[in-house]
This record gives sequence, structure tokens and C-alpha cells, in this order.
Amino acid sequence: MLTVTESAVQAVAEYFKTMDVKPVRIFLTQGCGGRQLAMALDEAKPSDAVAERGGFQFVMDQTLLDQAQPVQIDYADRGFRIFSSLQLDGGCESCGTAGGCCSS
Repeated sequence: MLTVTESAVQAVAEYFKTMDVKPVRIFLTQGCGGRQLAMALDEAKPSDAVAERGGFQFVMDQTLLDQAQPVQIDYADRGFRIFSSLQLDGGCESCGTAGGCCSS
């Protein structure tokens, strides 16, 4: 199940006020901080699950959704948050700070 909170729908609506509406993809990415779910604009694919909320499409690869569900997209003061049942172990927690694994 892929759910989107009302606050997330409102934030997406605000974002698209000045541009053409496109589907929002939820995907798994790998960074220096470990694996995490992220969002980007993309087109729906035949292998995707599609959730429509507030006139917007939220798409996620069905296989990933099956592994991660339930997935919830929320929006709070600091931005979007994606909750799932995936065990996403992070790398460094101090990424980008002095002494962190990402700083030189």
C-alpha cells in the first residue's frame, strides 16, 4: 500500500503551481549515508504501482513497493519524509561535517 498524507499532497500542489504536473516517483537510492527512499519527477512505467491523490500521480516500482509496503509519504516543516517497512541501514550519520565519512 502506498499512501500520501494531506500535507504531502498540499506541498506537491504548491510545487506544481508554476509548472506542468508530472508523476512523482518514489525510488531506492544509494548515497554515502546508505540506502534511502527518495522522490523525483518521472513518467509512469508498466511495471509501476500508481497511487492517485489530489490529482497527482505517485508511482513506485511494484516489486519495490511489495518489499517496502506499507509506504507513506508525508510532509512536515523540513520537507518530505518517506516511511516504509524497509530496513535502511545508514552509513555515516555526520555526512558532510568535519570528521564525517564524506568530508575530505
